[in-house]
Amino acid sequence: MSKIVNVRFRSAGKTYRFSCDGYTLHVGDAVMVKTEQGLDLAHVCDEPYDADIKGSEPEIVPIKGLATDSEIKLYDEKCAKEKQALVTCNGFVEKRGLAMNLVDCVMSFDGKKITFYFTADGRVDFRELVKDLAAAFHSRIELRQIGSRDEAKLIGGIGMCGRELCCCTFLNRFATVNLKLARSQGLSLNPGKLNGACGRLMCCLQFEKEAYDDAHSRLPVTGKRIRTPEGVGTISDVNYIQELITVKFPDGSDIQMNKYPWAELEPLNPELKCSSCPARSKHYPDDEGSDED
Repeated sequence: MSKIVNVRFRSAGKTYRFSCDGYTLHVGDAVMVKTEQGLDLAHVCDEPYDADIKGSEPEIVPIKGLATDSEIKLYDEKCAKEKQALVTCNGFVEKRGLAMNLVDCVMSFDGKKITFYFTADGRVDFRELVKDLAAAFHSRIELRQIGSRDEAKLIGGIGMCGRELCCCTFLNRFATVNLKLARSQGLSLNPGKLNGACGRLMCCLQFEKEAYDDAHSRLPVTGKRIRTPEGVGTISDVNYIQELITVKFPDGSDIQMNKYPWAELEPLNPELKCSSCPARSKHYPDDEGSDED
């Protein structure tokens, strides 16, 4: 059993696991860890927890220890240099007339490597820009083009729900999101309501996918006939969250609409009712020649 801690190198970056046996850590503590780029400072983003590491899993590297005051000071200086480097790089971009939008700058802890993140509509020839930056900073320069979702993750913001963007708080990787998810949840296909701060479909559409898949497998679809305590009617709407079925009853020139919990209704074909439904034992007799639910 090992003690594991999750850390982040950036405020909205991916989380990484390190072992911390023998250390008492709390959220927000600064620790020194070894990475492929050398020593770096990271911040604890979750309370440490015990985990049983299996032999087939990759080896978890231990932290080097809590960051000292001098290391924290170097980290603060590095953050200040990153902001200045971003301003300098923006100046070179404008001078070269490049069609790119700088988003963020990340400098290694020892200052030997600087990575600039940018967005662009197409490919950008930044070879001359790299030469300008190398001459200005005397460091190894890397320019990395990212997408709009990564840009929103780095910049941050508030979603339409009123809370901080999911990608800036707990999402470590982006899941595939498409319009099929919106259709299955009965949402209006309006880009203004479905798109997030990045201009792409909101990641939270994926969060309830399993719940909607389960509801679709049990609940009927609109247009089917169903038996209710008031008689046989046609399903006009299905609320998959509350599992409420709206049924319409033609009555001369008027149409009456009633809502019923799915557990209290019976399809005209009882074999199609979910066997785990609490109303399964209360089937009404079949109607001969009726449509199946």
